[in-house]
Amino acid sequence: MDHHGEPLEGLGPQAADPLIWAGLDVVVVLLLLVAALAHAAGLWAARSRSPWPRHRSLLFYLGLICAAAGLLGPIPAAAHSSFTAHMLGHLFLGMVAPVLLVRSAPVTLALRALPVHAARVLTRVLRSPGVRVVSHPITAGALNAGGLWLLYTTDLYQVMHVSPLAYAVVHLHIFAAGYLFTASVVGVDPDPHRASMPMRSAVLILFIAAHSALAKWLYAHPPQGVETGDGQAGAQLMYYGGDAVDLAVLVLLFAGWYSATRPRAAPRPVLSRG
Repeated sequence: MDHHGEPLEGLGPQAADPLIWAGLDVVVVLLLLVAALAHAAGLWAARSRSPWPRHRSLLFYLGLICAAAGLLGPIPAAAHSSFTAHMLGHLFLGMVAPVLLVRSAPVTLALRALPVHAARVLTRVLRSPGVRVVSHPITAGALNAGGLWLLYTTDLYQVMHVSPLAYAVVHLHIFAAGYLFTASVVGVDPDPHRASMPMRSAVLILFIAAHSALAKWLYAHPPQGVETGDGQAGAQLMYYGGDAVDLAVLVLLFAGWYSATRPRAAPRPVLSRG
């Protein structure tokens, strides 16, 4: 991200040292590289098992590319002075990347690749009460929607543009909450606490309503320091772009429900000889 451009109006001259922002970029690059290498190492470690579906790996690496687009390069550089660019980065990092990564089944690959003892530890962690609470759709949806309302209806949006720590925490939350919520609704990894279809459907509809309401509120009340036209364009991008991703999640939810409940073909009778 480039933080040397013109800041948003009202941010003041107290922006942090550019070297700190550059260091943050380095951390992001390293994290993305570690994730990419970890996936490749997982494929190699599980090479003796049944073949890993290629489309899962494609989804994983596309997810990393979308996360990178929201954190590095021209979009976050423009986001420093453009609310519309900020919202485009938000869509990549908080909505598109989580959907792609969740559908790549990273936990399933880890369970296949890890040694037996480590895989059992991971399984116990997934079954723990803490994970059960955090991964419940209601909790995940509240963290996701609540975080967005907090970001855009308080001074946090202005603060994160001058504070590298706040910037890092906000973007970590956007990604983590987006991933957690998507996994709780349309995850394909083993989930010992999977919520019922009615619960997941209801929470998803409520989240879509909260996301759309926030976009409409931003259209009328852009964050402090954002020009009216820029704020309205960003709000429209949040509304229509978010709807497109939410529609894809809805399709995945009901496609999974149909696949799990459709009648199975009866086995063909075995004809006796003689």
